[in-house]
Amino acid sequence: MPSPQLFGRLVDDQSRCEHWHGPLDVIALRFKCCNKYYACHQCHQELESHTPIRYSITEKSVPLIACGVCRLEMSFADYSRTLQCPKCSSQFNPGCKLHYDMYFIKVEAPV
Repeated sequence: MPSPQLFGRLVDDQSRCEHWHGPLDVIALRFKCCNKYYACHQCHQELESHTPIRYSITEKSVPLIACGVCRLEMSFADYSRTLQCPKCSSQFNPGCKLHYDMYFIKVEAPV
């Protein structure tokens, strides 16, 4: 299976972009609206002319995240389990959880 192509204002080949380029900023997220992996929400906004569409956080089996180091595609559950790539063991930025609402819609439990 070919490695996913990563988009954005990339500054290196591990998915770091001009907005997020710390040592742990090595993931890309697949946007539902265009089915492309972008380094970050800002890159998507700057390079696409359409409105982003967020995934439901319940879409657990869909590959939504790609490791920028080895390009492993993983589900949200796989990504969030340890914040580490299950294939190459690269650590992911734990601060990304502060931006989940830019990428995912949380589904509230019925009352």
